[in-house]
Amino acid sequence: MRKVTNDHRTRLTKMMIRKAFMDLLKQKPIQSISIRELCETAGINRGTFYTHYADIYDLMQRIEEEMLADFEKALEPLFQLQEEPFNPVTISTGIFQCLRDNSDLCTVTLGDYGNKRFAAKLINIGRERCVDTYLKYFKGASPKQIEYFYAFVSAGCIGLLRKWLDDGMTCSAQEIAEMAENIMLYGLGIFSKESAALQ
Repeated sequence: MRKVTNDHRTRLTKMMIRKAFMDLLKQKPIQSISIRELCETAGINRGTFYTHYADIYDLMQRIEEEMLADFEKALEPLFQLQEEPFNPVTISTGIFQCLRDNSDLCTVTLGDYGNKRFAAKLINIGRERCVDTYLKYFKGASPKQIEYFYAFVSAGCIGLLRKWLDDGMTCSAQEIAEMAENIMLYGLGIFSKESAALQ
């Protein structure tokens, strides 16, 4: 029972530290955040912080590594395309759900003081997985075509993510994934389809 209580307390403490850290990162770069300021914002003492993290940069690295693991997991269906029918919405839903679960880090990463190298790393991982898998699935496409397709889609999805964050993520991950697929497949024609459906 004590272990369960301690585990819960540890998770709660880490959540408080993360929230305080993300709030501060929206206002200033990481090098301007002190341990003292972070602890005051989180309502904990320095000893508690050092129980879990070596310093501010260790905290940032751990948070990014957790999201990276979530992102890799969301991309796993790309490796199952040989066994299962290709369903881009299912894959995209998993990716957008990962982004939603890490919305605080996404907000910071896309903000003025975010780690742009981390954003680039996520995009590069997605590109590697998509190019390798899509080349096997879409036999008529060249590596160059898939690369350009991914560049276009990833930039558009970042725009969707920004809008989704700005709107408070009121839509579900699946709704955003379906929207992304419809825009990719039909472009402005999606509005004609919706208009026709309403008539």
